[in-house]
Amino acid sequence: MNEGTESDIRATTGLTAAEAATRLATEGPNELPTAKPRTLLRIAASIFKEPMLLLLLAGGTLYLILGDVQEALILLSFVFVVMGITFWQERKTERALEALRDLSSPRALVIRDGVQVRIPGRDVVRGDLLLLAEGDRVPADATVTECLTLSIDESLLTGESVPVRKAAASEMVEGEIRPGGDGTPHVFSGTLVVKGQGTALVRSIGAATELGKIGAALKQLEPERTRMQTEVDRLVRNLAILGGSLCLLVILIYGLTRGDWLGGTLAGITLAMAMLPEEFPVVLTVFLALGAWRISRANVLTRRMPAVETLGSTTVLAVDKTGTLTQNRMTIRAIETAGEQFHINGQDALPEQFHNIVEYGVLASPINPFDPMDTAFKDLGTRFLSQTEHLHDEWSLVREYPLSENLLALSHVWVSADGADYTIASKGAPEAIADLCHFTDEQRTKLIDDVSKLAEDGLRVLGVAQASFSASDGLPSEQHEFDFDFLGLIGLEDPIRPMVPKAVKECYAAGIRVVMITGDYPGTARAIAEQIGLTPRDAIITGPELDAMSDDELAVRCHEANIFARVVPEQKLRIVGALKASGEIVAMTGDGVNDAPALKAADIGVAMGLRGTDVAREAAALVLTDDDFSSIVGAVRMGRRIYDNLRKAMGYIFAVHVPIAGMSLLPVLVPRLFGYETPLVLMPVHIAFLELIIDPACSVVFEAEEEELDTMSRPPRPINEPLFGKRMVGISLAQGAAVLVVVCTVFLVSLGMSHNPEVHDAYVRTLTFTTLVLANIGLILANLSWSKSIIGVLKEGNRALWWVIASAIAFLAIAIYVPPIRSMFQFAPLDLIDIGIALAATAVGVAWFEGVKWFRRKGGHVEA
Repeated sequence: MNEGTESDIRATTGLTAAEAATRLATEGPNELPTAKPRTLLRIAASIFKEPMLLLLLAGGTLYLILGDVQEALILLSFVFVVMGITFWQERKTERALEALRDLSSPRALVIRDGVQVRIPGRDVVRGDLLLLAEGDRVPADATVTECLTLSIDESLLTGESVPVRKAAASEMVEGEIRPGGDGTPHVFSGTLVVKGQGTALVRSIGAATELGKIGAALKQLEPERTRMQTEVDRLVRNLAILGGSLCLLVILIYGLTRGDWLGGTLAGITLAMAMLPEEFPVVLTVFLALGAWRISRANVLTRRMPAVETLGSTTVLAVDKTGTLTQNRMTIRAIETAGEQFHINGQDALPEQFHNIVEYGVLASPINPFDPMDTAFKDLGTRFLSQTEHLHDEWSLVREYPLSENLLALSHVWVSADGADYTIASKGAPEAIADLCHFTDEQRTKLIDDVSKLAEDGLRVLGVAQASFSASDGLPSEQHEFDFDFLGLIGLEDPIRPMVPKAVKECYAAGIRVVMITGDYPGTARAIAEQIGLTPRDAIITGPELDAMSDDELAVRCHEANIFARVVPEQKLRIVGALKASGEIVAMTGDGVNDAPALKAADIGVAMGLRGTDVAREAAALVLTDDDFSSIVGAVRMGRRIYDNLRKAMGYIFAVHVPIAGMSLLPVLVPRLFGYETPLVLMPVHIAFLELIIDPACSVVFEAEEEELDTMSRPPRPINEPLFGKRMVGISLAQGAAVLVVVCTVFLVSLGMSHNPEVHDAYVRTLTFTTLVLANIGLILANLSWSKSIIGVLKEGNRALWWVIASAIAFLAIAIYVPPIRSMFQFAPLDLIDIGIALAATAVGVAWFEGVKWFRRKGGHVEA
């Protein structure tokens, strides 16, 4: 490190925002080299592999060979138009993914301008002062300046699975530093804090870190193949095989019956283009990517795409109380000592008899607290004791006995300025403090009764104790060896988030259970449950009770209980297993290292973005960037909307391909009608025109459609429900068949109408194609909502819909009424009566489905 000095190590204010911005600009972000972004040429190369474009190229090449340059150019121009649309969709998807990658960058807690701020890991710069805590991933190579029982898992770099202990540096070390070994002051990018806490001064970032030096570059991961993607792949493959077979069959039939092998080849290519549903994989990719981006805008980061699918099937939301249902902003509301209680509201003074317990509560808290409970103690001390002898700024903290799994209490050992004796302050769970104070059974019974009364008011209760120790004796190895005196109980309140009751009510309307998990007492949990509207709330399972149950018994009890109290993180895994064993689809929240197994085991693991550890975030499928329960509910709503719109888009694709394929086959199967040789209605250029409507409609228009009226008032969909279920496919094919019938009717009517023989075929083709385009628009409008009418859809503000409709009508008018373009499409002009026929046929084609929706609305059943 070029600018490191001892003063840097002792710095507590960190860099200024201006210094950090300058270093970020000159040295670049703290990230390893990534895979190159997809360039215009790479995207173009992938587009040229699409079967639809290959068929268009085949048709254009065929026309060039025959010398029909005009027809060839229009087909080839469509290639570039389709490429443009596809490229635009690709870039939109890439931008969405880039936004997600920025959001998913590991977070780092640093001190800048003397204030702690949480920033993306990529924004860490040399000279930043990092705050490290258990469960964090170290964002850069750094030198430890202060630490308390800090241990780091460096197996990523060294292969050694045993964590190594860290010590604070007394001075800056220059030269090459290697990972590994106990007692060193150096931490490395990518390693994991498994115990303790500390501060560290950043010395290397990005490619200059040890992780960068060994070539561990980040590369863009291949997208996961989800269940829906597998289903779509199988469908596209089967339809492609069917389309290819029919293509060859059409060429043979047309060539043998009419002796026109060129026309047969074009008819075969047209049918293949009509049958090939290349929109399916495009739509799926766009929906999943943009869906994840939309969810991220609702403060929920999607780390795994399958979570978008699963959200709509969630039946249980199992959530932490603190920070998720509540604001994680603790305030001390009640103090109890020596049989007396004091409830804090707006008083200006604290009675003298309560000064001692507050004094020791402050001493048992960090000097510069970050934890909300510790902050509440410091705020209370500042408010009431600042003008008394009960605050001891001149005392020195000489040792901390931290919380452990076996004893949920911590103790601070202080020494006064004269160094005569040690003063020990302890706070923690009341039962742990009772253990330290060696309570009798009678005292424990009385304590439990006092705690229960406070907890019934929704307060989180802590015990406080004091001890003294002679400086001449060496400090003991455990806090149990001190002779503690019990001082009393402190009741803290964490207000619920304002939006939680409404969100819980919304969950119940959507058929989703809410299960609250907390380390608090049952009385506290029940009081919070009452505030947020959680029901039923009488059955409560405590951590000790859970340990005593078998897995089968727990699975049964999980049907009855929605509150788990006095739970430790390790027990969450059993809760998830029990809920899943009882048939639930579980979304589980967590924030700590010990929550990771439960987050992985849940159908949807949800990590806290603000207070959560990197380990929890890596194990989760979703990350709440604001730690708010209502954001989870919003994600469920968004997930249901995404899945609904995806199904409707897929249904529209099914429906629209039926009339296109049918009209491609009809002239082949019926060579003559009404004394005329049946003309080809659709040629490659016409299919390409239709694709210019279908592609943006099924992706952009459907993706942007607002949610259905009943999105959060219907039960969760079954997890194994196929995307292409019999009902959806049946309705879509019925819609397509209805449109095919009316288009065929217009085709047959136009064949028999009296026209100049020279333009007869062009007239038939124009009227039929116009009807097909308008019917296509009708299918879009009908499928955008399976609950609202077409008029209701048009009233909503889907701007993409209006662009597609306006563009389709404008291009159709140009193709019909601009002579050079009309000749390219082999069209003839239409009059108002012809346009009226096409509009009437379109109305008839979609009217039946509008009637079905009307009856469903009347019956109160509007499921999409």
